[in-house]
Amino acid sequence: MSAGFPESMVGAAFGQGFAETWMKAFQHFQNMDLGKGAGEAPSIDVPQLKFSPEALAKLQQDYVAEAAQLWNQTLQANPPLKDKRFAGEAWASNPLASFTAAVYLLNARTLLAMADAVEGDAKARNRVRFAVEQWMAAAAPSNFLAFNPDAQRLAIDTHGASLAKGVANMLQDMKQGHVSMTDESVFQVGKNVATTEGAVVFENDLFQLIEYKPLTDKVHEKPFLLVPPCINKFYILDLQPTNSFIRYAVSQGMRTFVVSWRNPDESLATATWDDYIERAIIQAIRTVQDISGARQINALGFCVGGTMLTTGLAVLAARGEKPVSAATLLTTLIDFTDTGILDVFIDEQMVRYREMQMGKGGLMKGQDMASTFSFLRPNDLVWNYVVGNYLKGETPPPFDLLYWNSDSTNLPGPFYAWYLRNTYLENNLVKPGKATVCGEKIDLRKLDIPFYLYGSREDHIVPIGGAYGSTQALPGKKRFVMGSSGHIAGVINPPAARKRSHWRRDDGKFPKDVNDWIAGATEHPGSWWDDWADWLKSHAGKQIAAPKTYGRGTAYRAIEPAPGRYVKVKA
Repeated sequence: MSAGFPESMVGAAFGQGFAETWMKAFQHFQNMDLGKGAGEAPSIDVPQLKFSPEALAKLQQDYVAEAAQLWNQTLQANPPLKDKRFAGEAWASNPLASFTAAVYLLNARTLLAMADAVEGDAKARNRVRFAVEQWMAAAAPSNFLAFNPDAQRLAIDTHGASLAKGVANMLQDMKQGHVSMTDESVFQVGKNVATTEGAVVFENDLFQLIEYKPLTDKVHEKPFLLVPPCINKFYILDLQPTNSFIRYAVSQGMRTFVVSWRNPDESLATATWDDYIERAIIQAIRTVQDISGARQINALGFCVGGTMLTTGLAVLAARGEKPVSAATLLTTLIDFTDTGILDVFIDEQMVRYREMQMGKGGLMKGQDMASTFSFLRPNDLVWNYVVGNYLKGETPPPFDLLYWNSDSTNLPGPFYAWYLRNTYLENNLVKPGKATVCGEKIDLRKLDIPFYLYGSREDHIVPIGGAYGSTQALPGKKRFVMGSSGHIAGVINPPAARKRSHWRRDDGKFPKDVNDWIAGATEHPGSWWDDWADWLKSHAGKQIAAPKTYGRGTAYRAIEPAPGRYVKVKA
């Protein structure tokens, strides 16, 4: 997700002092909690830090020794720096810049070691480490024109043109409210992203339902419904024809439908979790049944969409209904025991603050949410672009995924507040009868349908242990697959690209610890998509003639061509 525009970025571009920028960065990140903007009341308590004398003495001893070694190396020759931020020839040829970068890296290692040495519970240590990482990322000498020899040399070579372009880039980004990660002018939804042919066949105030044109003469009798996360736009699943998961599903003979979420405005400021489950998830399932005439369908949920789909299925199960034959969950949390780095933001104080702020109405702004997710990887998703866009005056190259990443969405406040408390804070979905949704008590033990569960090994949003946790919470027949890479790149990995690997084990065993599952898994080169397609086909029923028209009769006529107008609304 794209970064917001904290004041510390302006400081970096204009070369203000390290200390001032560190303080600004600390204040910004201390205030940040799953989307809270800088300047709002902080919700993370600053812990009272304690260290053992022995640990501090060891850190001090190591620091002095490394500093002395660094000084001696500098007197002889500039030491090579492996960090990509300082890998340019200008850094190596400038003794002062090289030494400054080396000292910075030494200080960063020491501060991170101190964070790891904090005595106390794991959550306190993780919070301290997160804050230190943000400090260090913001304070890198590469972020400052006064200390960046690459940017200085470029300014000289271009007679200042790079600086002029950098200022223009900064003003444009300040106007649009986020740091540009790609040349956004190149892309247009429906023109060169989200281009798979289809039509909107149903809509209400929460979503549009898109039906896609078959690519095969026959389709499986059980149609296929995809539920993307409502905190993003669906076209991550339909970027280009060569990497479109939606087009792939259609090509496999699936009569494919996709939920396209509306980007909430003030008219949806009071929408609740129950509204989204009843009037979106369950409504979409029933609509696909009505259009296709099928008694049962198959469904897929991605990230939060998977959490919502599972909740909807549990509501229906409590009502004695079983409209979905088999379900797929991609990088989805159902058991929120292992939430990774996002856990540093969540506590009772923070959730209560959000409930007071927007639990009865309001919007969680998409840009605030996007900023938080970007700062989970600050060097790659924030400061890298600050340096390139502003200090060097570069225009980032066109990249469809990063364009999607910058196309943020809002969330209704009551929906967001319920989600925080009942999932991240209290983990109620896996506690039978604890959560009540749409008037029904949720009990995942009733979901005895087959599930295909996918997790990405390097995912920092849904850790692999969190994705694997669904194997322990769901009672039916399961297939778990682990892919390489992260939250998006692991999922969007078409077979034709022949990239990465995935891991499977076919003994049907699901030990409690994901590491035990991994120990017994076998690596398979390439994408997991074909494995998933084979699994889905085994639950999709016989093949029938593909429909010639969209929708069904006069009740479900084509409203407009895919991708529809909802996905084009900006936050």
